Amino acid sequence: MIEWNALKPQEIERMSHGIAPGEWAVEMQRPLSTLLGSCVAVCLYDPAVGVGGMNHFMLPNMRRRDGSADVDTLLSGDYAMEVLLNGILNRGGARHRLKAKAFGGGTIVSGIAASGIGARNAEFARDWLAREGIELVAADFLGACSRKLLFVPATGDAWCRRMSSTMASAREAVEAELAYAESLQRRPPKSSVELF
Repeated sequence: MIEWNALKPQEIERMSHGIAPGEWAVEMQRPLSTLLGSCVAVCLYDPAVGVGGMNHFMLPNMRRRDGSADVDTLLSGDYAMEVLLNGILNRGGARHRLKAKAFGGGTIVSGIAASGIGARNAEFARDWLAREGIELVAADFLGACSRKLLFVPATGDAWCRRMSSTMASAREAVEAELAYAESLQRRPPKSSVELF
């Protein structure tokens, strides 16, 4: 059993599993990490059993103007929150014991900043947690910075480091978000395979 409190954040980061935009993971032992710009990451955990997870989403939901679901609904915050919650419950977590920590929503990409997506992501995360009755015990949202996030599901400990746009990690976060945003705009190729 690893004594997490005896390790420095740098040591924990070397053991971590990286979460990219649009991904999520649930763990009991392995730490999780991500880089955030306008995206938001929510860390959910059950302190009684030491299970937790993290997601990383760019958009609160993927709805067309007519209200219908888009093909990319699987990449949205509403989906990311549901799969994270269900993943933790499936690993022995209990809804009434869950706690949350949430981060991100920065304004670091000029085109994305104009849309207010960071603020919308932060608002979505707060609203979703409140609606589900999950206590938000720590948050660091908004601002003109990107963030490096490290989370230990076994303990619920999180480290959030704000980064200026001149730092290499901040530029990496911007590039990852731009690539993710571009992938959301592309339609999947037509397939001759029909799913039933």
